Amino acid sequence: MSNQIDSDEILIDFHPRFRTYKSGRVERFFGTTTVSSGLDPSTGVLSKDLLLPLPSSSSSISARLFLPPHPQPHSLPILLYFHGGGFCIESTTSPTYHSYLNSLSLTSTVLILSVDYRRAPEHLLPTAYSDSWQALQWLTSSREEEWLISYADFTRLFLAGDSAGANIVHQLALRAGREKLGEGPHGFPELRGAMLVHPYFWGSTPVGNETKDELARSRVECLWKMTASPEMGVDHPCFNPFAEGAPPLAGVCCRRVLVCVASEDVYCERGKLYYEKLVGSGWDGVGELWVDEGEGHVFHLMKPLSDKALEMMKKVVAFLNS
Repeated sequence: MSNQIDSDEILIDFHPRFRTYKSGRVERFFGTTTVSSGLDPSTGVLSKDLLLPLPSSSSSISARLFLPPHPQPHSLPILLYFHGGGFCIESTTSPTYHSYLNSLSLTSTVLILSVDYRRAPEHLLPTAYSDSWQALQWLTSSREEEWLISYADFTRLFLAGDSAGANIVHQLALRAGREKLGEGPHGFPELRGAMLVHPYFWGSTPVGNETKDELARSRVECLWKMTASPEMGVDHPCFNPFAEGAPPLAGVCCRRVLVCVASEDVYCERGKLYYEKLVGSGWDGVGELWVDEGEGHVFHLMKPLSDKALEMMKKVVAFLNS
């Protein structure tokens, strides 16, 4: 009886995202539905699930690989994709992301590896960053995955993500500049571009027209504090890339960067500022900013057939095929 009471005792109630119990159990309220990999009849895209080993432990993380129809040998750009969800919800196997990545793989003719990094609150940041870096290392050094060996063009490697996934993309692009991607069985990979969609950045001081409403700001900051290690405050460089002591944006390691923002998104101003500071940093690359007026956070995932979502898809495809 006592064990039952303990297992049902709520430790943290962070509705509508998750709830943790004294027993250690985590209950998520959405983003938990999954779909199987395989042939998608509406697009002809084939997907399969992989386990990527974590060298520092005996565990692994899961990923889903998407192959467009009629691939030609060694011809496909590679997109390493990171899903959003505030580092605590969603997965690459959810209907939302599975459908989006099937469509993206078809329309762009790109081979996509979508990563299920470990999530908070079970695994606080920086776990997601280290998992994502290991996924990038695995991708560029893979000697066994048939689709990569047969169809991938490692001179056209892209990073992309939405919301928290866009935050991850920024961290990886910086780390790739510091540590470099070593030569793999396919030669030296070339990080051609990075795409940050509605990036999840913040800071304690409002920027531009960012909301000054204390309640709205506290909601954003509370989510970060629930998912990051205690020493990683709101102005930690991982959340606020413009904070004092943050790595120079000139260190971003790719030729091109596309930043997408939506005017009604609470994170819009940070996304715009990221673009402005990146192109003004001395970074040796080409930056692009895409603004969707009148739309909110990740609207393209919520309304994938809307006119603006379809226009945004065209922009993304053009970026990946450039």
